[in-house]
Amino acid sequence: MAGSGLANRLYQGEANINIVGRRKMWFTVAAALILVAIGSFVIRGFELGIEFAGGTSFSVPASADGKTLTQDRVHDAVEKAVVAANPEAAVLNAQQVGDGAKASYTVRASALSAAEVEQAKTALVADLGVKAEEVSDSQVSAAWGGAVTKQALIGLIVFLVLVVGYLIVRFEWRMAVAALASLILDLVLTAGVYSIVGFEVTPSTVIGFLTILGYSLYDVVVVFDKVQENTRGITAGSTRTYSEATNLAVNQTLMRSLNTGLVALLPVGGLLFIGAGLLGAGTLKDLGLVLFVGMGFGVISSILFAAPVLSALKDQDPKIKAHNARVLTRRANRSDDVARGDRGRPANATDADVQPVMAGGSAPRPGARPATRRGTNNNRPGGKR
Repeated sequence: MAGSGLANRLYQGEANINIVGRRKMWFTVAAALILVAIGSFVIRGFELGIEFAGGTSFSVPASADGKTLTQDRVHDAVEKAVVAANPEAAVLNAQQVGDGAKASYTVRASALSAAEVEQAKTALVADLGVKAEEVSDSQVSAAWGGAVTKQALIGLIVFLVLVVGYLIVRFEWRMAVAALASLILDLVLTAGVYSIVGFEVTPSTVIGFLTILGYSLYDVVVVFDKVQENTRGITAGSTRTYSEATNLAVNQTLMRSLNTGLVALLPVGGLLFIGAGLLGAGTLKDLGLVLFVGMGFGVISSILFAAPVLSALKDQDPKIKAHNARVLTRRANRSDDVARGDRGRPANATDADVQPVMAGGSAPRPGARPATRRGTNNNRPGGKR
């Protein structure tokens, strides 16, 4: 098949895609995207959810006049009442609290003034048929979202420290730095998409950010493991530079990275477009969106950024620098030898004119001694004259 044929040519180095050799271009593109993301952070900022920006919470009983109220019924009623009081307000999904006769629903909405809260409560009483004293409200502080963010940042720092330690032990410190740079790029670009497009940032989004780090790390480790295999003992040879061996490793793992990324994005896409789009699950939307964007950037950064960063760092190593110079010098000398051989050859000469043919019909190897015919011992003592 064509796909397997391409994968085999990439693995053998026959269909070589020069990714590492164009590292300056990838670095320029990455720097431009980072500047755009940072500019969006400063100018546009982020669209914070109610948990981070604060808001108003309504508590409604789960039954009225002996009839059970469904979760969707309460959410629709609260949304209708809140939007009537403040058309720009947003309403989250209803959450059930407790069981049995004491069960109730809690619905969070954007921050409302005292007059808007009373207007919304009056509309809820009339719509749901509940008693006025059974509907309560409270202000949701942004401190809860801040606490979630703080814990997420602590988790992020601990995760990155453990990742760096593992990569140093498993590979070396340059690979750890390259992997860390790839992870940071993935986070910055994903956050930049959220800022530019205006996606809402919720606690589910923060959890999703931590999830994509693990996925991005897996893809980088796969590439670096192949790089380590290709470059083991490379200074003892003189056929490839370190960057060329790294590029071969990227080509050999390219199809695997793309296939793994596609397989991982399919269920996440289903979670996002079916769970959030068709079923209307808001929590699935927040989680699926950050996973979809972050995993996509993770695949790209592990291929186009992590390996080039590694090759740039290794090229500064004195041993690798001397090895690269030795390989390039040997290639230059070979090119000069070929050029001199072509210049000393007549323009109309053929291979048979330049290289004498042996008795067996094959041309002698370069540098081989002239062969004598078998059975001719005229110059040897005791031979026939």
